[in-house]
Amino acid sequence: MRVVKTISEVREFVRSVRKGGGCVGLVPTMGALHAGHLALIRKSVRQDDATVVSIFVNPTQFGPAEDLAAYPRSLEQDVAACQAEGVDLIFAPDVTNMYPEGFATYVEVEGLTDGLCGRFRPGHFRGVTTIVSKLLNIVQPDRAYFGEKDYQQLIVIKRMAADLNFPIEIVPVSTVREKDGLAISSRNVYLTAEERAVAPALYRALEQAAQAVGDGASGRDAEEIVKQTLEGEPLFKLQYVEAVHPETLEPRGDQGTPMVIAAAAHLGSTRLIDNIKIEGRDQC
Repeated sequence: MRVVKTISEVREFVRSVRKGGGCVGLVPTMGALHAGHLALIRKSVRQDDATVVSIFVNPTQFGPAEDLAAYPRSLEQDVAACQAEGVDLIFAPDVTNMYPEGFATYVEVEGLTDGLCGRFRPGHFRGVTTIVSKLLNIVQPDRAYFGEKDYQQLIVIKRMAADLNFPIEIVPVSTVREKDGLAISSRNVYLTAEERAVAPALYRALEQAAQAVGDGASGRDAEEIVKQTLEGEPLFKLQYVEAVHPETLEPRGDQGTPMVIAAAAHLGSTRLIDNIKIEGRDQC
């Protein structure tokens, strides 16, 4: 396994794989790798002849009051984890490699970024789509892997790849959870012991809402169930809960399945996001 910092080294590696008739998978990350990232990596290692993992804490997707400086960085441990999983190349560029002086070009997906997290994190998705488009252009993989925990991000990236004619398959990977249901995230390390103990309540609330939807409840009913459930958890401060269509992200309102119920909440200083997807019921 190699660790490189420059775009030219990545492209040289990919050319060598292509010459041998191999296909390439890309797993974009911001490092601090955990079981969720490893699930993406393992899927790529199974499906592709060569796997590239990018490790880059992308400054353009952080707002002024967000945790860029404090975001966990653990390159040495990340390299060891990638090596153990059979990764072929790690691309760990410096900020100047990705955003050289005078950088002035951004990629923005309209509509899909207006609701959910986009309402509360202005500019976030512009940063995400810009860096992902750069990585797709640099690596030019056959497949790129993204987790369903960041559901809005997944849908936005799928739309961007389609709209910009990237000849790349965007592969979704199911959310990886702790035994108590908490979605694994790099930011979970910020939780105090007390906060960690109650953190699974977010997913439990989503499960209760999904059960109700399965029994015929509407999107608006589902949102109310999550709100009422988390009202009983005083450490939580719910930022939003929205029931949306799985592809368009439009509100479901009085409609039922198919549906994704997505939520974000603050637990102390930590912002947690999670979602649950309910497929359409079979018709008689």
